[in-house]
Amino acid sequence: SVLRLPAAGMSVVEHVREMAAAGLHSNVRLLSGLLLTMSGNNPELFSPSQKYQLLVYHADSLFHDKEYRNAVSKYTMALQQKKALSKTSKVRPSTGNAASTPQSQCLPSEIEVKYKMAECYTMLKQDKDAIAILDGIPSRQRTPKINMMLANLYKKAGQERSSVTSYKEVLRQCPLALDAILGLLSLSVKGAEVASMTINVIQSIPNLDWLSVWIKAYAFVHTGDNTRAINTICSLEKKSLLRDNVDLLGSLADLYFRAGDNKNSILKFEQAQMLDPYLIKGMDVYGYLLAREGRLEDVENLGCRLFNISDQHAEPWVVSGCHSFYSKRYSRALYLGAKAIQLNSNSVQALLLKGAALRNMGRVQEAIIHFREAIRLAPCRLDCYEGLIECYLASSSIREAMVMANNVYKTLGANAQTLTLLATVCLEDPVTQEKAKTLLDKALTQRPDYIKAVVKKAELLSREQKYEDGIALLRNALANQSDCVLHRILGDFLVAVNEYQEAMDQYSIALSLDPNDQKSLEGMQKMEKEESPTDATQEEDVDDMEGSGEEGDLEGSDSEAAQWADQEQWFGMQ
Repeated sequence: SVLRLPAAGMSVVEHVREMAAAGLHSNVRLLSGLLLTMSGNNPELFSPSQKYQLLVYHADSLFHDKEYRNAVSKYTMALQQKKALSKTSKVRPSTGNAASTPQSQCLPSEIEVKYKMAECYTMLKQDKDAIAILDGIPSRQRTPKINMMLANLYKKAGQERSSVTSYKEVLRQCPLALDAILGLLSLSVKGAEVASMTINVIQSIPNLDWLSVWIKAYAFVHTGDNTRAINTICSLEKKSLLRDNVDLLGSLADLYFRAGDNKNSILKFEQAQMLDPYLIKGMDVYGYLLAREGRLEDVENLGCRLFNISDQHAEPWVVSGCHSFYSKRYSRALYLGAKAIQLNSNSVQALLLKGAALRNMGRVQEAIIHFREAIRLAPCRLDCYEGLIECYLASSSIREAMVMANNVYKTLGANAQTLTLLATVCLEDPVTQEKAKTLLDKALTQRPDYIKAVVKKAELLSREQKYEDGIALLRNALANQSDCVLHRILGDFLVAVNEYQEAMDQYSIALSLDPNDQKSLEGMQKMEKEESPTDATQEEDVDDMEGSGEEGDLEGSDSEAAQWADQEQWFGMQ
């Protein structure tokens, strides 16, 4: 663009407009503030249209400085000024004066002002006010970005039909608005119907034939059909033109995670991260998976890296919270989870973190609220239901847990994960032990390597003292994968059949995979005591010392509760 120097005859309001267009927000704020005071002291100084412009430019500069409440008040004053302006222009028809036409042409758009107001309201978490202001714009005058914002707000407020209508309107105006497509699919609109809205563009533009497959893939994602979603995205990913796409890799990683295949999930997250070192999306799930595997140093490094990229996203706070949670510092995990929810109330991982921290701190009823909200946001994610069911079992509400597990089984279908979840609840009730056994056998027939099912089956065999069967089951599961919990349980079973040396090896492998695994450590120490009874008294002293030190640590971690209690405002649901 050519550098244009200001014309000599420009009015002061035109100077303000030029500076606003040039992005000189701090300069606009100072000058427009002074001019508005002058206007207040002498109402004849500026015409109504000039006052309107000054108010809008002043509000825009406040918006830029993130002073949203102040900006809203100035935008409101600007709209009142515009109303007065419309009335006077109706009364006084234009005189044909040439100077008045460019003036009216460069007036800031009233619709744009309302959009900015809605943006302010969403930043202030006043979604109802944002919906009200955008609703007031007649449908024909709504731009695509207004429809998109309305669709997202309606969806958040649970007004699904209105949300669908607004997303469809976005697609009618911009048929390649992929996020609007995802919005429709998430609201259970059929993939075929969504594809039909983009078919003309797909056929008229070269190299876009992948789009119908992309829509199909995400339709599977939103119906919870993880296997077909994975296969469809893999077929897209293999196409040379879409190979190494970070979004597709992130989706794949998330799908593997949902399907309980943590190993492949971590691999895909690592691949995506190598391609884009500034990636934030999905890193909360990645951090959670690393923490579960006991890789706390990696989690800490990931958290630091994410905070350097942005502390205004929920993900770094969640990752840091996972580190605290798996270090048994629950009050800190609670604070970090709450901070993440404050930044993004739609963060499922933040809700799960906060819910788990509350549950482990004995605040089960509050935890239940968080898991329910997570289920509302992600009805196809099994881990949300698992969290809620664990809460029910912790408060001995086996009936509620059973109802919930049965519902999940019916809605998400009979796969290894839902079968295992239902079996987990059945194991809690002596009456349903046989049913648990049948369910676990079904799950293991479908997926012999599914760790949760193997663990629960081992628990059942341990109760029945069928240690040889348990050892065979665990060896089979460990043939193609290595997992701390499986090695530890195998160690326990080997102790039961007096295979001490191999048990020791299994505990060592478990601790090499997760140095913080307390139960493996206990198993090892117990064996060492039995092997050297002469040193037993000495060992006990050492044990006592270690025990007391550990208790001190845990006390220290929860004495932080007082420190975090000052932050109680974070703890409420946003």
